[in-house]
Amino acid sequence: MLSVGEGLLLFVAVSETVLGVLGNGFIGLVNCTDCVRNKKFSMISFILTGLATSRIGLLWLIITDGFVRIFFPEMYSSGNLVDYISYSWIILNQLSVCLATSLSVFYFLKIAKFSHHIFLWLKRRLNRVLLIPMGLLLISWLFTFPQMVRIISDNRIRNGSTTGVTNMHKDKFLTYQISLNLGTILPFLLCLITCFLLIISLWRHNRKMKLNATGFRDPSTEAHIKAMKVLISFVILFFLYFVGVAIETYHYTQPENKVLFIFGMATTAIYPWGHSFILILGNRKLKQASLKVLKHVKCWEREKLLRIP
Repeated sequence: MLSVGEGLLLFVAVSETVLGVLGNGFIGLVNCTDCVRNKKFSMISFILTGLATSRIGLLWLIITDGFVRIFFPEMYSSGNLVDYISYSWIILNQLSVCLATSLSVFYFLKIAKFSHHIFLWLKRRLNRVLLIPMGLLLISWLFTFPQMVRIISDNRIRNGSTTGVTNMHKDKFLTYQISLNLGTILPFLLCLITCFLLIISLWRHNRKMKLNATGFRDPSTEAHIKAMKVLISFVILFFLYFVGVAIETYHYTQPENKVLFIFGMATTAIYPWGHSFILILGNRKLKQASLKVLKHVKCWEREKLLRIP
């Protein structure tokens, strides 16, 4: 049986999962519908759809792993379930980060204003540049999968069972964390760089507008601010996600502490559901589509009330 605190934290984690699946499903549906209507699949639609799909898979993986560890821990003591969950997490986690990095690069090259020839060269080759994070993804997979195989094998030998990464010794905790998150470091650093350069671009643009006395909140400034909100929110939420993953991993050193694990799970789920709603609010097409959905829901509720005798 779960305590009251454990039950509340689990309810929060489940609620985050439901919201995340709905939000990311909405993003994928709107982009796919728009592509079918226009008979053209743009690069930004591909990134947003892939990002939404990977985050839906990541949310289901987080909640499934959580329920198995909380209610059916014996399932990890037989078969290869921990292998499948670990490998799926590597694929979905790193795919989500690389697609988010591609989105940050897209915003940077589309909105930033620099006259440097390298920036202009990259801007003209936008679609090709967006493939760079995908290349980093393949490299990170080649590095991370052997690390995961080694970690699972070491723990099986140490524990004398097939429980995978359970009962981890504290001296192995830091090594485990570094090994499995190295694949996300380069894409995340690239996202930080684009965010920093976008801030510089906004500062230069505002200074130029003040000198020319042509106004402050022009369309370019608004575009800069919207893009920065999306990028900065990604950085903050991904940091929380990393903290949540670290807490869940540290739980393996104290497997009896369920509160710690459920808190880590709830913290981890904030990133894939929270950023999806920020994307909806920051994207004009997605925001308009969400307003239409809300309008239809209100009309449906009003008609339902009128039908009640």
